[in-house]
Amino acid sequence: MSEQTLSPMPALFVGHGNPMLSISDNRFTRAWAELGRTLPRPKAILAVSAHWYVSGTRVTAMRLPPTIHDFYGFPDELFAVEYPAAGSPDLAEQVADLVSPQAVERDEQWGLDHGTWSVLRHLYPNASVPVVQLSVDMRKSPEEHFRLGQKLAELRKQGVLVFASGNVVHNIGAFNWRNPTAPPADWAS
Repeated sequence: MSEQTLSPMPALFVGHGNPMLSISDNRFTRAWAELGRTLPRPKAILAVSAHWYVSGTRVTAMRLPPTIHDFYGFPDELFAVEYPAAGSPDLAEQVADLVSPQAVERDEQWGLDHGTWSVLRHLYPNASVPVVQLSVDMRKSPEEHFRLGQKLAELRKQGVLVFASGNVVHNIGAFNWRNPTAPPADWAS
């Protein structure tokens, strides 16, 4: 991945919302699909999901990362979704090199969680772009995460799309399913 592109790939943050969006057709999912059609085609994707929140920095390093269904209480149709994107051990190694001397564990277990695949299946529905997922280290400060991002920005110049997802307020257990248009709870506002 040493080839330089004319302009850097973008860095995206997409609020992935409720996992049901992964199997929905609405204005959000159509906007994600349109974004996928208008972005330059990446060589690979480095994904950072709020759902891989651990002690330490880890990067998926397998050739075929599994689709993780890291939720419960949803219809079987959602658990049947697979996002069979290839991984990229080479990109995982490059991530580790870029953030050195910070230690990065090459992870062969995690895979792609719904914070990643629920959006990517709309952006790149045929899963033809390799995806590597990077964890969020719960021990690091916002400043340390910012410096990590500065180091990883080099990947954008090499055709890698840096993609992050999460939500500012994310508590599906507190969502009012009986009245989805009800105002949010005071603590969320």
